[in-house]
Amino acid sequence: MQKWHHIFHKSTGLSPYVWVVFFILPFYFIFRSSSTPEIVIGIVMIAVFFICYVLSFVTRGWVMYFWTSVQIAISIAMTLLFGYVYFALFLAFFIGNIQHRVGFFVLYTIHLVTTVITINLGFVTQDPLYIKQLPFVLISLIGVILLPVTTYNRNKRDKLQVQLEDANKRISELVKLEERQRIARDLHDTLGQKLSLIGLKSDLAGKLMTKNPEQALQEMADIRQTARGALKEVREMVTKMRGTRLEDELFRIEQILDAAEIEFVLKGDPKQLNTSLMAENVISMSMKEAVTNVVKHSGATVCTVIIEPAATELVVKVRDDGVGMEDRPKDRVSTGLQGMRERLEFVNGSLDITSEDGTTLIMRVPSVVQQPGKEKEAEA
Repeated sequence: MQKWHHIFHKSTGLSPYVWVVFFILPFYFIFRSSSTPEIVIGIVMIAVFFICYVLSFVTRGWVMYFWTSVQIAISIAMTLLFGYVYFALFLAFFIGNIQHRVGFFVLYTIHLVTTVITINLGFVTQDPLYIKQLPFVLISLIGVILLPVTTYNRNKRDKLQVQLEDANKRISELVKLEERQRIARDLHDTLGQKLSLIGLKSDLAGKLMTKNPEQALQEMADIRQTARGALKEVREMVTKMRGTRLEDELFRIEQILDAAEIEFVLKGDPKQLNTSLMAENVISMSMKEAVTNVVKHSGATVCTVIIEPAATELVVKVRDDGVGMEDRPKDRVSTGLQGMRERLEFVNGSLDITSEDGTTLIMRVPSVVQQPGKEKEAEA
């Protein structure tokens, strides 16, 4: 059996049912009138208003502005004749959904001025209806002032969010395309020249088999050495492709922050990390998650990435000047942080968080301890 609170849609709540009250309310004001012609005129105006209200949503251009003008006129008439000021809220909601900047401000100004004038005329005439519903009239006036602006800004924010998501998708596709091109170049440079050399030496060895067997054997040895070198380079390239380098991830992070209009500041050298490829890959993924939270939830204007390599550990800090952890959505952020902790713990790392003048995520992974022989080779 369905419970009573399930009749409200999850995405809208009580909003549609509040508007139903405003649909019914004008008839109460009209039937209070003692004159039959006034009742008929009022019903006609209500019907015309709602028809124009629907048409204004489904039309574009000057036709939409015409239907809106008719609604403003009916709202003024209903206010002066019957003391019903609440059509102004319908208009305020609709005007807030106008995307054209000039059209929004023109209609907002006209609607606000006409509403203030008609309400003042009602008080000047000392209509008892206005005196009785004074608190609701004032609330309606506040709605006429704030509702269009808040609706307009919310729609603009949603539009910018969609544009940001599209930009992030385009950036991701461009990064993938660039990665494919890089792989193609690496394969061509790594295998193309060596395979060509192997082919030439094979032909030469075949010709020398009868004329100069010793030279042919030397060519075969060169072929084996070249094949082994090519195999080694391919393995190294595949190993690099399996993980995300911090330098490459920083490039993608800079593009994402730039698309989100957040200033990116880098402190430290991403090329001198002294850590394993796996740990670097984990740091890169964790840093990507941290920056995603900055873009979606922080409201920051500056994001700083600080790289601090040390003898025993690599420390990477992601700092923003946003609202801090307390004002962010708990479920989404906590899920992301838990995933970062699990990744870092897998490579014996750790995650610390500080929230003061923004948020700072401190990620640590152990450094690679070089063997003495390798240190001498590096110095040589």
